[in-house]
This record gives sequence, structure tokens and C-alpha cells, in this order.
Amino acid sequence: MKKFVFDRAAFNAAIAAGQEQTLVQNLARQGITFDARLGKIGFLKKDPSEIEIRLAADGQLVCDAQPELVTLNNAGIPAWMTNFMDPASYEVMLSPLEATEIVGAETQKGDWTTTMATFKMTEYVGEVSSYGDFNNNGMTKVNVNFPHRQSYLYQSFIQWGELEAERYGQAQVAWAAENRNSAMSVMNRYQNDTYFYGVSGLLNYGLLNDPSLYAPIAATAAWNATGTTAEQIYEDVRRMFAKLQRQSNGVVDAKSPMTLALSPYSDAALDKTNQYGLSTRDQLAKHYPNLTIKTAVQYTTSAGELVQLLVNQVMGKRVAETAFNSKLRSHALITGHSGWSQKLSAGTFGTIIYYPFGIAQLLGA
Repeated sequence: MKKFVFDRAAFNAAIAAGQEQTLVQNLARQGITFDARLGKIGFLKKDPSEIEIRLAADGQLVCDAQPELVTLNNAGIPAWMTNFMDPASYEVMLSPLEATEIVGAETQKGDWTTTMATFKMTEYVGEVSSYGDFNNNGMTKVNVNFPHRQSYLYQSFIQWGELEAERYGQAQVAWAAENRNSAMSVMNRYQNDTYFYGVSGLLNYGLLNDPSLYAPIAATAAWNATGTTAEQIYEDVRRMFAKLQRQSNGVVDAKSPMTLALSPYSDAALDKTNQYGLSTRDQLAKHYPNLTIKTAVQYTTSAGELVQLLVNQVMGKRVAETAFNSKLRSHALITGHSGWSQKLSAGTFGTIIYYPFGIAQLLGA
């Protein structure tokens, strides 16, 4: 390594004597730089001709910084400094929960300790005979059944930490509240699923798979097919209503409050019009004045589009109800070293169908 000796006093004297040009040439040959950023004498990183040596007003040598960048080329300010953070929160949209809307009622059976619900089903039976003063014929009796359903308890956990809550707070996100909202959404969606499908392995059934339901009739054609007419769709609904009348032995009439439940895809087919400009929806409103139409995505099944026609009540009693034993139970909030956790639980009986004859089904719409 080369060593350089620099006599500042002699250098300044040479400058004062007019020997500046000679000194510049000597420095250029030596490749010496005075870089204030380095804090020491170093070697040039550029051609010596690019270095300008000047004298200050007092005759002292001005040691300028190197005329080159040590940092990276600037491309502008950081992008995040021009970012706008929208304070609103936009949730992902999920399918609506329609099971209770379709059935028309939701009820609690027992409490969260309840494991089974039993119902009384009474039937009046008997016969009459010709009267005679000494005849002992004729008999009336009441037959009682006790069907039952099992409950299913389920749970979910929420947890959040101090640091993550503080960090999400910087983004204006109420982290603990959002976690709780998420848990309730997940549990409500599961509850809705049990209302449609029940719980496998238990005496817990749903609106679509209760074994007491009558077998569906076949649709005349796929409702949304190109060649299907409004008359064909209306005829399918009329056939379902006729099936309801047969199943109920005439208890149901055209003015009975009823619900037509189907998928959103099948519902769109009700707007098909006939040659007179009347849609299937118009014809249904005319012939069944107390009919309500409701949709749920669960009616699109692996076997095809399913449609149900439900009578709301028979002799003042509900045909079916969605049921639970515990809607939502918030357990103790557990505090950890730097976070919290909480268990949430609920229970379901699925959908309890009291009068299966009050529901007619059609498959293949």
C-alpha cells in the first residue's frame, strides 16, 4: 500500500506563489482525492480531469466532495406516501340465509343441556255402526306417537393478540370486533346449513332430506331450457299443488297461505311469458293469491333443480319449524400473557317437520 505525506503549509505556500497549475498536475498524476464523506485521503473513483480544485477566499484549498453519487439514483418519493386508505370496510358477500324465511318460523326447544326433543303426534281413529238398543258395536280411540329429534352442539374459537390488534388498529380495523363478527357469521351459516340438511349420524334432519318427506314428482321439462314455455312451468306448479291436495285429503285449498321455494336460477324462469304477455309469476299470483315465492341456493342439488311447495299452517299449526336449543353462547373470555381467546357455541335440531303432507316436491326444474 502506498503512503502519501502531505505538508499543508508548504502546499498553501506553493499556491500563494502561483504554482497552482503545477500542483494540480502533480495531484492528478498521484490520483489523490479529498472526500469529506470518507473523512480521509483516498484514491479517485473517476478520471482526475473531472476533479476541480479551487481556492477559498482566504487562500485555503477547498476539498469538495466527489462529483459522483454514493446513493442510488432517485426514482421519486416512496409510493405509500401517495396512497389513500379508504376508512370503509367492504365485506365479502355470501349467499343469504333463507331456511327460516322459507319455513316461516324458528323456535327454541329446551336449552343447551337438552340432548333430545320429543313431540306428541295424536291421531283420532274409530268407527261407527248401526244403532240398536242392545248393540255394542262402534269404537273411537286416540293413537299417539312420540317422534323425537336429537340436538347437535357445535363451537368455534376466536383469539387475538395485543400486537396484532394494535397493528390492525393502525389500519383502522377493530380487530377483536371483526374476529367476533366472523365467528358469528360462520356459526350462523352452519346453523342455516343444518336447517336444510340436518346433521349426519343423528336423528337430526333438514328441510331437504327429512325421511318423512314425500317423494318428488318429475318436472315436465327443465324450466330454464330454451324450449320450455310459461305454460309448462305453470303446469308443473299446478301439479305440485294437486299433489298437496291429495296428500292432505283436501285440507289444502288454493287460498291457503303457501310458499314456493326454489333456487334463484329456477326463479328466473318464472318470468317467461306466454303468447298473451303473461308470465308464470302473473298466473301464479292470479290462481294462488296467498302464495309467496322465496329462493335459496341450496335448491340447486346434485340431482337437479329442486322445487318445494309448502303450506304454512294446517289448522292453525305450523307445518314445519327450524329449531335450536342454544342460539349463541359466549363462554368465558380467557386472558393470556399478551392476548385473549373466547369460545362460542350453539346447538341445532335442524328443521322439524310436523306435517310432511304439507310439503310437495318437484325435481328436475
